[in-house]
Amino acid sequence: MAKNIYVEGISEVPVPMRKIELVERKGIGHPDSVADALAEEVSKALCRMYKKEIGTVLHHNTDETQIAAGQSSPKFGGGTIIDPAYILLVGRATTHIKGEKDLPSKPTALKAARDYLNKTFPHLNVDSEIILDAKLGQGSDDLRGVYQTSKFLANDTSFGVGYAPYSLTDRVVLETEEYINGRLKKEIKGTGQDVKVMASRVGKNLTLTVACAMVDKEIDDIGHYVSAVQELKEKVYDNALKILNGDLKLKLEVNTGDNIRKKVIYLTCTGLSQEMGDDGSVGRGNRANGLITPYRPMSMEATSGKNPITHIGKIYNVMSILIAEDVAKKVSPDVEVRVRLLSQIGKPVSQPLNANVQLVTKDQTNLPKWKKEAESIAEEWLDNVDKVSEMIINGKVRTF
Repeated sequence: MAKNIYVEGISEVPVPMRKIELVERKGIGHPDSVADALAEEVSKALCRMYKKEIGTVLHHNTDETQIAAGQSSPKFGGGTIIDPAYILLVGRATTHIKGEKDLPSKPTALKAARDYLNKTFPHLNVDSEIILDAKLGQGSDDLRGVYQTSKFLANDTSFGVGYAPYSLTDRVVLETEEYINGRLKKEIKGTGQDVKVMASRVGKNLTLTVACAMVDKEIDDIGHYVSAVQELKEKVYDNALKILNGDLKLKLEVNTGDNIRKKVIYLTCTGLSQEMGDDGSVGRGNRANGLITPYRPMSMEATSGKNPITHIGKIYNVMSILIAEDVAKKVSPDVEVRVRLLSQIGKPVSQPLNANVQLVTKDQTNLPKWKKEAESIAEEWLDNVDKVSEMIINGKVRTF
């Protein structure tokens, strides 16, 4: 059946070629990203449990995880958590099948969350420094009916948005956070996981602002803090220069809120700001491509935690990125590819009401050829919705 695919050329300057560009990433330890990650880990764990118990993924949505900040008293050499942060796993899950069997949905969710926190945040004592709770109720009859009676029927009238390729500014933001929360952890033990990276590009001048929580038990005194932050700055600067490869002039600022003279510094017990005063919610941070990009098309809907079979807010956000990336490989690297997919509730996910691919470039010379390729790529992905679902379940695509 027709896929309602509309490919159009947009004759304007792509964002990477404009004078101004802003890009942000909230790192894995930011409370909003922690909420995203827990929601997604719970969804994937439920998918695995349902497949084991029933043989198929059942209806669930766990995209309402909330984090209420605690209270702490950090100090050099090691401080104290005074009031644990409270994490509530909220959503819908199939907890039983009438007349057949009950399902361990809540225990599965709690175990998935604990496992992720233990694996990802080495300075957090999951047993004593957080309170973890779950409220997973059975879903509404109408949505469960859409989910269970016909595979791959859209659960909502909604849309997903994606673009490609990453700009140089996008890349340096994403890869800087991944560097700090990756290789750099072995070199500077005092760095926490709550990292935020913001880029402001004006022409060829890029200002990168990084906030990184420091872990008190790894820092001896104020002098040690200053030297650790300076070492962090130097290593991040060198890594960013490799990414930029001379194409942009770089200015880097780290922990700009510090006042060393007054000893007002970004010091934490756990490396996470949720320990004191910073709450978190699913969908308030990075979009499905891992970035916050105000100069690009974005969906405001959360991607993490939604079921990967029928929830348009997840499938179309992921698929639109996959389509955009494949189209971008086929056209000029100077073309900005934007994709928007719109569903109707109860209709097949493979048949959107509107699948719009925009090719943004001042040079429209090759547009007829590109249109055919873009339409073919979009149609192929829509014909393989099950492949997208499997990629999500198996953690092969990012959702934040």
